[in-house]
Amino acid sequence: MTVQTAEQNQDRAHSDERETLLSFLAQQREFLLTTLRKLDGGQATRRTTASELTLAGLVKHLTEVERGWVGFIEEGPKEVDYEDPRTFERHEETFRLVDGETLEGVLAEYARAAEETEAYVRALPDLEVSRKLPDAPWFPEDTSWSARDVLLHLIRETAQHCGHADIIRESLDGQKTMG
Repeated sequence: MTVQTAEQNQDRAHSDERETLLSFLAQQREFLLTTLRKLDGGQATRRTTASELTLAGLVKHLTEVERGWVGFIEEGPKEVDYEDPRTFERHEETFRLVDGETLEGVLAEYARAAEETEAYVRALPDLEVSRKLPDAPWFPEDTSWSARDVLLHLIRETAQHCGHADIIRESLDGQKTMG
């Protein structure tokens, strides 16, 4: 019988938490990708609701979101001028394929971003690594987020966009992700 030390138990708990969070994020990514099964680029970029959202655009956006939040953990917040109209335009472009982007390319980038996120998170000493949130109208002043908070946010944002993707896909051809 092997007896583990308190430190080994704590390391395992941290590892288990990290892997659990990464597993939940991976599961949400897979739900999103399910909405793109058997679609071509034209279908994946078609608007099916009053919204500007498309399935390929959601994948592109979530790729940018993951990379942005990993960058936040790694380097801290970036300066953003929310009064500059180009800031809004750049954000809107994360939801659209532009400049020759393709469904295949967007899917490949999403897969790379997922691998990068998972490798980075697994390399962190723990999930307590923390950064002050950027100054933005939607964040409370002087608030910090840990790597754990960022992972939870990524899970939440991906899940939210999975709901959008379900509606878009069902409006496209009646296909339901579940049920």
